[in-house]
Amino acid sequence: MNKSLKQLLEPIYGANVRIKTAKSTGGGCINQTQVLSLSNGERVFLKHNSSPPENFFTAEAKGLHLLGKAKNGPRTPRALGVSSGPNPKYLLIEYIESSSSDSQFPVRFARALAGMHRETQGQYGLDHDNYIGSTVQKNDAESDGIIFFRDHRIRFQQELARKTRGLPTDVDRRLDRLCNKLETLLDFTNEKPALLHGDLWSGNYFSSQDQVPCIFDPAVYFGPREADLAMTEMFGRLPQEFYSAYHEAFPLNPGYTQRKEIYNLYHLLNHYNLFGGSYLSSADQTVRSFVG
Repeated sequence: MNKSLKQLLEPIYGANVRIKTAKSTGGGCINQTQVLSLSNGERVFLKHNSSPPENFFTAEAKGLHLLGKAKNGPRTPRALGVSSGPNPKYLLIEYIESSSSDSQFPVRFARALAGMHRETQGQYGLDHDNYIGSTVQKNDAESDGIIFFRDHRIRFQQELARKTRGLPTDVDRRLDRLCNKLETLLDFTNEKPALLHGDLWSGNYFSSQDQVPCIFDPAVYFGPREADLAMTEMFGRLPQEFYSAYHEAFPLNPGYTQRKEIYNLYHLLNHYNLFGGSYLSSADQTVRSFVG
């Protein structure tokens, strides 16, 4: 057994625990993931990265802990521990077995997400930065949600694109125009900073064996709750029952259908910074729809 992994398991399960089997799982492009079957009969989920960004797994463990504290939110696997060292390379997580969801899953998930979004704090952001994919996610605290989303979401990705992938001048200028219009495009009326998953695409939620909605791989911060909902529509939409049930549990301001594209612009720009390709044209198409 790898020494670092042994040191991670021992405080939790004792010195005699051994790994009986390690089954690789798919779906990740950043980390290696395995389900470990231990000699004590338990199973745990392991994430490994031989060269992770700074404090990558520490930030994820904090995010899981924060989501897990939400009283009425979706179930979140517990972070059991991170390996020792200045930049941990292993994260051990509670294993929750997934299941095909039943017909009522969308409604249960919507109500749980609404419950999580009622968790709030005084400012937008978080007390530490974390990651969206492998990109740093800046969470500097702001009392104004427009300023937070403009400066620490869109403009941060815009500046990153200039430095890394390159940003055509015309696209850059249109992004500036969009940022200058955000105060008229977004609606924070009677909204408070909500506890967000932050990366809620279809690969980051599932139904457990007992049909409980579960979420994982977070990019946590306190922000506009419409951003989480918008992300559920980015790569395949949940059934309409989900959105109806959410609106019934925690009504949105009118106009979400238009605003959701602005929130997903953050993820399109991040995907461009990570992967290049057609994500820039998709982002620019979104910008053009708001600024011409």
